[in-house]
Amino acid sequence: MKLKTIHNLQENDTLAKPIYNDEGQILLNSGVNLTVPMISRLVHKGIQFVYVEDALTADVYVDDVLNDSVRRKSMKQIHENFSEISRQMAMGKVVEMEKMSGQFSEIVNSILDSVRNHNEAVLMLSDVISYDSYIFRHSLNVTVYALATGQALGLNAKELHELGMGAILHDVGKMSLPASVLNKKGKLTEEEFAVVKEHTEAGFDLLRKTNTIPLLAAHCAFQHHERLDGSGYPRELKDGAIHYYAKILAVADVFDAVTSDRIYRDAMLPHEGLAIIQAGSGQLYDRDIVDAFSKTVAIYPVGTTVQLSDGRTAVVIKSTKELPERPLVRVTHEQDGSKVEPYDLDMSETLNITIVTCETLTEQLSDY
Repeated sequence: MKLKTIHNLQENDTLAKPIYNDEGQILLNSGVNLTVPMISRLVHKGIQFVYVEDALTADVYVDDVLNDSVRRKSMKQIHENFSEISRQMAMGKVVEMEKMSGQFSEIVNSILDSVRNHNEAVLMLSDVISYDSYIFRHSLNVTVYALATGQALGLNAKELHELGMGAILHDVGKMSLPASVLNKKGKLTEEEFAVVKEHTEAGFDLLRKTNTIPLLAAHCAFQHHERLDGSGYPRELKDGAIHYYAKILAVADVFDAVTSDRIYRDAMLPHEGLAIIQAGSGQLYDRDIVDAFSKTVAIYPVGTTVQLSDGRTAVVIKSTKELPERPLVRVTHEQDGSKVEPYDLDMSETLNITIVTCETLTEQLSDY
């Protein structure tokens, strides 16, 4: 299978993986031949990346960190619970978090089990999203990234569960924000951004009053926008005053935000998102956490067409935790652009070759 952007899809391309709506339900199943109206609908829904069938990579399998069952159940539960929280807040009622905390805990446990059993680098692609429910998918993705990073950092089972609860609920305070601000197209005014920043305190106040949710989860909601140099919000805390979990969430939150399609901008590629994180290492983000995250996330998604430093063109077919920047690739074109009988190249064993560009997500080869 091959990865394409929504804008590079063609009529009669065949889906290789299902596409889900924001409630975890299958929108279009694998094996469907896409029509122009279908593609238009996907564009309208904000879906950016799609896996399609491809003869040269027919044997390539994408090993998602979350299987379809866990993903659907998690998305559905997050959607239902966050919507109920929003409804209760809008009506001025006391939010009944105790009733929902057990469900959030079950989701965290399911995700943690999946992360523990996943041997490849992780990546949550934007193959499902509606613009008005970005927060649901974002909460799921940040939980996956945070738990994978926490595991790489050696956190124990109790710590991972606390981190997971903080991750899945880090943005719960946004349920108190006006939809007109939360989903605004274009740049926020200073007044609107001030309103958005209130979500950290709103989330903290909600979670700290809930006896069935770890207090540290409340601090995750409060501090995930703080930065080591004191440039964050809401309290401009510096390194030593920021909880370790919040430092992990800061990295996971920013990475997922910049690699997700939004109302006001297109998503960055994973390696571009990682470069932003690495540029802030030591100043904005904890160095050890950035290093662990860098070895955890798949910066070159399986199915991505890449240009190698010697001029050859290849498709990524596997990414490992140990060296995600040096995946296993399948060469399809030589330096002069001529097609070849595809052959595999393990970049972890060919250190003089590097990836210089990703073409699948920006410019497809017309004769691939």
